[in-house]
Amino acid sequence: MRFETLSEWLQWQESLHPEEIELGLARVGEVFARLCPEPLPFTVVTVAGTNGKGSSIAALEAMLRVGGYRVGAYTSPHLLRYNERIRLDGEEVSDTALVEAFARVDQARDDISLTYFEFGTLAALRIFADVQPDIVLLEVGLGGRLDAVNIIDPDVALITAVGIDHTAWLGADRETIAGEKAGIMRPGGPVVCSDPLPPAAIVDRADKLGAPLYQLGCEFDYQLSGASWRWHCRAPTVSELAGLPRPLLGGEHQYRNIAGALMVLALLQADFPLERGQIDAGLARMQLPGRLQLIPGEVPLLLDVAHNPDGVAQLAAALRAEPVAGRNRAIVGMMADKDLRGALTPLLPLIDGWFPVDLSAVPRAASAARLADLLKELGAGAVTPCSNLSQALQQARAVAVPGDRIVVFGSFYTVAQALAEPL
Repeated sequence: MRFETLSEWLQWQESLHPEEIELGLARVGEVFARLCPEPLPFTVVTVAGTNGKGSSIAALEAMLRVGGYRVGAYTSPHLLRYNERIRLDGEEVSDTALVEAFARVDQARDDISLTYFEFGTLAALRIFADVQPDIVLLEVGLGGRLDAVNIIDPDVALITAVGIDHTAWLGADRETIAGEKAGIMRPGGPVVCSDPLPPAAIVDRADKLGAPLYQLGCEFDYQLSGASWRWHCRAPTVSELAGLPRPLLGGEHQYRNIAGALMVLALLQADFPLERGQIDAGLARMQLPGRLQLIPGEVPLLLDVAHNPDGVAQLAAALRAEPVAGRNRAIVGMMADKDLRGALTPLLPLIDGWFPVDLSAVPRAASAARLADLLKELGAGAVTPCSNLSQALQQARAVAVPGDRIVVFGSFYTVAQALAEPL
């Protein structure tokens, strides 16, 4: 075994491949064939999209687990611990399981170089192959067509909201990006799309492959009604769930994500039947850290990993739907390769004081000075650049009064650092 601890393995993986991101299935596919020569003994749901992947998987995971099924989930990135990326029956895998899986991947790869994400994806698949859950939920890391997760043929593919992000790898327009995400489809395999305005590339790809496509607003939909909501579908059979409990996760976009998850479950009904009470119980316990996560207090914190224009627009809508008596103050840290202008603009009318932060440990991060300059250019109010998140929290709390709210958003690194701070 090359290393004994998880931290040693992860540190080594970060420098193993010359590029942080290198899309393509040849290298990872060859290693997978050696690592898992036997057929995978479980049902697979693969989830791609710009926003909403994590929430969709959280909904599926919660409902299936209440139904008594053994569920594996692979998601990324993590917030506080790498172990969060691989879950079995809702529990993070142990350091020991990860170290053993990494050693097997290392042995199988021989001299083939792998990226950090590819290494982790292969380790997750080996762990699932050993444990053999009933169903595995796989989240695409970047795009879809050339993402490491796409070496696996899904039984059902789910594509969530498509927006502009990762343009250096996926393309500069929504149709091109959607074409990459549509790469998770398989000939004849069912596809669910929970984007309310699906790009033509998704529909065209499904037609070419003969893949049955179930679209939000067409084959299935939802309506809000007072303290509950209703989901219904017209295909493959007519079905309705009325009086569903409102999810714990805030924001109307979560209803789209959950509606897509319910459509996936409808397609899997023959093998994974759920009673109505199990669906309700699953939705009631569905949680996902860092997505409109409220930390109560005299001045509450609202944490959200919104880091692209569509995601921040959803955050802005949530702030409007739940106004505070006082002022909103925002702490933001983002990656330099994001559409910073597009991501900051939706919040400009809602934020009274800005605290951009340096994420000095992250090479791709935009500096606090750059964020501050852009905010001033956009006409933001008071802007106080901070050298780190601790300082930003201290500064924001110093000017906040009861009735105010502090919003921490942007990169996963930003939200992770906020979660690690003492309350």
